[in-house]
Amino acid sequence: QVQLQESGPGLMKPSQTLSLTCSVSGGSITNTGDSWNWIRQSPGQGLEWLGAINYSGSTAYSSVFRSRIFISRDTSKNQFTLQLYSVAPEDTAAYFCARFEHWAHAWGPWGQGTQVTVSS
Repeated sequence: QVQLQESGPGLMKPSQTLSLTCSVSGGSITNTGDSWNWIRQSPGQGLEWLGAINYSGSTAYSSVFRSRIFISRDTSKNQFTLQLYSVAPEDTAAYFCARFEHWAHAWGPWGQGTQVTVSS
């Protein structure tokens, strides 16, 4: 059973770089057909997709974040990482990692999420 777990800092200051890691167990991030995604939910807002890295290492980013986002992976640790540069209070949100299975066109599983607060 595939499980995802986010880790990273809970509190940040404006202009810093947010770095979050998603650790995957029970399955490989190189499994053909899977992409590994970062999604966030700000207070009172819906889900917002930030970007993804797929099984071959190719990345895709939301146009909203393209200028300040980088997603990478470490296949030896079965982890993928989000870096979001120059954070601002508007980046305060719960951040989730999640798998998308392209063959099944299905989302899941999701990590439990990690709260990130940006405040001076």
